[in-house]
Amino acid sequence: MCGGPRRQRGDAVSCPVSGNTVSDPGRMSFRNTANIMRTAAVALLLVLVAACGQPTEDDSRALNRAIGPEPETLDPQLARTTQSHTVLRDMFDGLLTYSPDGTLIEGAAQRWAVSDDGLSYSFWLRPDGRWSNGEAVVAEDFVYSFRRLVDPKTAAFYAETLINVRNAADIIAGDKPIETLGVEATERLQLTIHLQQPTAYFPALLAQAATYPVNETSITALGEAFARPGNLVSNGAYKLDRWDLGLVIELGRNEHYWNNAGTAIDDVRYHVTPVPSAELFRYRAGELDITSTVPTEAFSQVRAERPEELRVSTFLSTYYYGFNLNYEPLGDSPKLRQALSMAVDREALTEKVTGRGEQPAYSWVPPGVDHYEARQLSYADMSAADRQATAKRLYAEAGYSESKPLHIELRYNTSETHQRIALAVQSMWRDVLGFEATLINEEFRVLVANMRAMEITQIFRSSWSGDYNDAYAFLSIFESDSPSNMFGYRSEEYDSLLQRAATQIDPERRQLYLEEAERVLLADHPLMPLYYYVSKHLVRPDIRGWQDNVLDYHYSQHLSFDRTR
Repeated sequence: MCGGPRRQRGDAVSCPVSGNTVSDPGRMSFRNTANIMRTAAVALLLVLVAACGQPTEDDSRALNRAIGPEPETLDPQLARTTQSHTVLRDMFDGLLTYSPDGTLIEGAAQRWAVSDDGLSYSFWLRPDGRWSNGEAVVAEDFVYSFRRLVDPKTAAFYAETLINVRNAADIIAGDKPIETLGVEATERLQLTIHLQQPTAYFPALLAQAATYPVNETSITALGEAFARPGNLVSNGAYKLDRWDLGLVIELGRNEHYWNNAGTAIDDVRYHVTPVPSAELFRYRAGELDITSTVPTEAFSQVRAERPEELRVSTFLSTYYYGFNLNYEPLGDSPKLRQALSMAVDREALTEKVTGRGEQPAYSWVPPGVDHYEARQLSYADMSAADRQATAKRLYAEAGYSESKPLHIELRYNTSETHQRIALAVQSMWRDVLGFEATLINEEFRVLVANMRAMEITQIFRSSWSGDYNDAYAFLSIFESDSPSNMFGYRSEEYDSLLQRAATQIDPERRQLYLEEAERVLLADHPLMPLYYYVSKHLVRPDIRGWQDNVLDYHYSQHLSFDRTR
């Protein structure tokens, strides 16, 4: 949730048949839950087949993609999850965008330049840029949208994306009017952005959903309804035709798009697939062309049966358990937090529980980040036996024992994988430290709301994905004033290091500050990183244009069908 904009990965979140959330506080039976999930998955498949019927001749031109859980909104400034951002990338063009291999390239802007001091960026928009209603996309559209993003009335989760734009921080705090934001339309098709300090990663932020332009005329006329099917005016390769909640989001070609001639596929269908096993059933049945994931229990079989269709790639995302430092005793006991982390066997988790190529995590920033060498937890190179022995000692020094066990809750969102991980961690804590954690399962939106409130959460499951290839995309969420800081973490030293990194033009000195900040963070243990994600998709062999990349961005406009197969 995922300066560091970004999305939290929801994975599976809701009951597939009724749409009701599943909440089962306390300890859970994995066997019974797994049976329920499998039964629900089969039921979902039957319902969808009955509802959608067999593909028609026209349907064969549509690209059918699985999206995972339901996107929460298609309002670019309010969207916050992986699922929403995936759909929005098909419908909108930011000033900049990404090529199929993950290279940052021009989008709505045909060229751009930065001043020598790194404080001013100029963008020249494409003369043939058009909204889906045929109107021209002009610089004032971006001025309006950027002001909307930082406007306190919008309450955008990713308002911080523009935090380094002149006056943005004061506007977000409600201390200055939105008109003072350092963004101006210097000409009809020229936009200038003024920063308050050099920001090395700033161009990459302009390819993110929060900075996509929205149509002022549409919002003025329709209010919140502007983002609904039939209303949403977009400037990307596709427009929103239909949204059947819990089932499918349908996109149609935007014939006014500046690169419409380069878009091969007319229609895209994003299918809501909260249960990975049901998603796999539908792929095998020919109903899906691309899956959002591959279920753990079927991964080995899929790899053996469909090696050419399985795409596994390094991905900038870390799965973790977070500590709410506002909750005692977690907040005042670094030794306890370290003991809990050291008692978890990450190698066993990735080999026996997840088993899909994930790598054990001993740093917060994942591998693959440009111009950065991640710092590691001090016990990364210890043997499992030494880690466990140290964990026991720290647990005792924190004041706990067999006669005085720790009482604590671990919350996670509805998913077979998250449940299996929680059960495994619960077992490791029991075996190594001798206490029984209480497991609480919540629907994803409920979990996120509780994480943000920081009132009842104690230990919580989440993950973080980098929207851009820079260490700051991960490190920024632990700054004291970051709205993404759902840990209650406060460190003057950490904040100072990130601030010094933010003002550095010299890339090598900036890297040193960022690496030292991660070292401080890991020593404080506000979280326990568990593993690094890899992207996992099944892609039909007749699809052309798919390229693996560390951001796991795959725009539908870059894809096509090989009609010869």
